[in-house]
Parts: sequence; C-alpha cells; structure tokens
Amino acid sequence: MATKILVVDDDPDIVEGVRLTLEAAGHKVVAASSGREGIELARKAPPDLILLDVMMETLSEGFHVAYELKRDPVLKSVPIVMVTAVGKESGMDFAKEAGSEYIQADAFLEKPVDPKKLLEIVGKFLKKGK
Repeated sequence: MATKILVVDDDPDIVEGVRLTLEAAGHKVVAASSGREGIELARKAPPDLILLDVMMETLSEGFHVAYELKRDPVLKSVPIVMVTAVGKESGMDFAKEAGSEYIQADAFLEKPVDPKKLLEIVGKFLKKGK
C-alpha cells in the first residue's frame, strides 16, 4: 500500500513539483494550500508524513500548525518536515532546533526543493515509522 504524504504549501508550483517527485516514487500525495486546511485534512485521514511550509498566510503559520498537530493525540507521532526558505530569509538555522519544544518539526528541507534530497528525507522518516 502506498504511503500517504500531506503537503501543506500556499505555492501551487511547489506543491506540483513535490507531488510529481513523490508520486513518481510511488507515494500518494494529498495537498492543502493553507495551514487550517492542512490540519483539517490531517484530522480527517491521518497521513504517514507531513511536508509543511512555514511562511504562508503569516510568516510563522507553519510553526503554529506544527505545534497544533503535535498536540493532537492521533497526529502527534506523524513526522513533520518543514519545507521552507525561512532559514535563508531570516539567516537562522532552524534545523538545529528541530524536535525541540519551540520547533515542533522533525526536520527541515530548504527551498528550492532538491528532488533527490526530498526523496532521501521522506524515505528516512517513512522507514522509522515501519
């Protein structure tokens, strides 16, 4: 059975690029264009992994969405990979804080997304869950 990956990003070009890469590797992709929609989709049908943008309607929306997802008893064990350019924009290295109380993401992937690196990180987290 294909693994289901939820992609939450307000940029349709990013969503499409990620979708094509993941579907070619045999994954099922569900997409949301806002944090609120992403939370609703995750609660309706929990995915195996969430790829989450940080800067959407607000500059830190993704961080708030990750916090809310990790507080949900059903979704708290679903890995969250932040796919973002926020590190470049802010000059901060959020990857060092991944998994901390403040940054509820399990890993970070910089935009623009390198397809090979995307598949590598997705594979790493999906193997952990098996």
